[in-house]
Amino acid sequence: MSRFLERLESGPVVVGDGGTGALLAARVPRLRVPEEANIRAPEAVIGVHTAFIRAGAELIETNTFGANRRKLSALLLEHRLDEIVERGVKLAREAREIAGAEVFVAGSIGPLGDLEGTHGAEDAYAVFLEQATLLEGRGVDLFMVETFFDLEELEAAVAAVRSVSSLPIVAQLTFDEDAETLAGVAAREAAERLSSAGVAAVGANCGLGPGAALAALAEMAPAANGLALAAQPNVGLPSRSGGRIVYPNATPDYFAEFAARARSLGARIVGGCCGTTPAQIAAIRAAVESEREPRVPLEVVEQRDAAELAAIRPAFADERGTLLQRKLEAREWVVSVELDPPKGTNMTALLDVAARLKASGRVDEVDVNDNPMARARLSALVAAAAIERTVGLETIPHVTPRDASIMGLQSQLLGAHAEGIRNVLAVTGDPPHVGDYPGSNGVYDIDSIGLTALLSHLNSGEDYSGKAIDAPTAFYVGVAVNPSAEDLDGELERFRRKLDAGARFAMTQALFDIGYLDRFLEKLGGESPIPLLVGVWPVRSYQLAYRLHNEVPGITIPDAVQQRLADAGADAARVGLELGRELMEASRERAAGIYVIPPFKEPAAALDLLA
Repeated sequence: MSRFLERLESGPVVVGDGGTGALLAARVPRLRVPEEANIRAPEAVIGVHTAFIRAGAELIETNTFGANRRKLSALLLEHRLDEIVERGVKLAREAREIAGAEVFVAGSIGPLGDLEGTHGAEDAYAVFLEQATLLEGRGVDLFMVETFFDLEELEAAVAAVRSVSSLPIVAQLTFDEDAETLAGVAAREAAERLSSAGVAAVGANCGLGPGAALAALAEMAPAANGLALAAQPNVGLPSRSGGRIVYPNATPDYFAEFAARARSLGARIVGGCCGTTPAQIAAIRAAVESEREPRVPLEVVEQRDAAELAAIRPAFADERGTLLQRKLEAREWVVSVELDPPKGTNMTALLDVAARLKASGRVDEVDVNDNPMARARLSALVAAAAIERTVGLETIPHVTPRDASIMGLQSQLLGAHAEGIRNVLAVTGDPPHVGDYPGSNGVYDIDSIGLTALLSHLNSGEDYSGKAIDAPTAFYVGVAVNPSAEDLDGELERFRRKLDAGARFAMTQALFDIGYLDRFLEKLGGESPIPLLVGVWPVRSYQLAYRLHNEVPGITIPDAVQQRLADAGADAARVGLELGRELMEASRERAAGIYVIPPFKEPAAALDLLA
């Protein structure tokens, strides 16, 4: 048996260290990541380690939390991976020698954070395997696999470590105040799954602070099957002041009380994470040595299972679906007209044209752009709600993940649903550099495929991370597709992924030749698996067609179409309408409807095409 396991089973609580990375980031200027201090400021690293040891830490973690090839490559440091990891272990061991104390050195491994994104579990395993091999080779006493919010990613990391080492593993996840991970996994379930993964201890670290860690510990205790428990929370919620991350001033006594409560719940490892200093660790050590009893009882969050939550949710979902959904399912022809919200707050013109389109009797829907060409306009969701409420014309607002985080997108969508919006088109959005704010960056926490998945989650009664909301939404989810894309195979692959994510209908990029749609449908086996609305743009001049073809990504106008417009001369507007009508008629045999992009941003002119 390893020395650490013997200590874990027989002695008092093992006191861990605190927020090494946060202290280094504050102490060493211009670090790209705290792990860079291993090669740029080794004395600072040793200083932080020795400060925690002198405060009473019996377990210190190497400064290697984010030292993996994936994270370092994003900072152009991947060529120094071996050096950063090996020095991280060496510096921790040097600190132990300087302090002259019996201290365990734990090899710290943190998450990659993108298991659901472009990289899968297999690739994550390879990244963790490389880091674990380096740590094992330098002589750590155990592994601390920590701060994971995705249980599957944590399991991949544990498996990678176990494949190269027989050393003890402490596996820790990050939980919220409801004792759930960001991905919606309950602490009890996590403990049950990890109990068979070959780890020495399971627990909670980082997160919202001591309260959240204690709530998770209370849930884990009965499900850990005899495994030791660990708790190493943040000092509390961080905030930003100027360019700095600031943590609350949790008193040492508060952390002493936390240590007493963690010990009463069965914790065998107690320490801290971001924001915790040697002062808090010294308080934990004092509480452990004095066998302090809790002064404040723990408030355990009442857990409700999915069936109980479902029973109390009101049934908000629309049983009949939207007009768009009903018409598409009945194979009735659908016509929509694309509108742009105003650049300010005055929606009078927008509402007037929507009313005119509705009065024509030829338009079923209006689809509302979301900051087209990356130029700031009134919110598409707000504009759509105003049109439906004031005019009574159904809308298809576009939503892009370019301008908001996952949390922001979710809030916007829930608000729109509360206002009656049901149809949504998930689009990528034009890149920021083409618009009014060329120096800005898009948010893109998720892409349009992820946004489609988010909408599907909401329709299932849960948020993106799997946590229950009060009631399922009833969004009818559409996606964009470009049959004229140069990389058609890539476009088809993304379309299939959108289908898997829950797309119910699609709207094509503006087409100018039905042959592109034929080619696309042929690759799909002859027809689309979901209804398609074809984009029709009656371009009124050769000059505009020439510019669109050469300057606008995704727009392809064949030479024959450009030539017809050029030959028409002053009569190009009439020819443009003819071309639009030809495409519209050809679409009737292949698609479920059209949406019209009005010429020169004059929405009422769309009626000329529909006459």
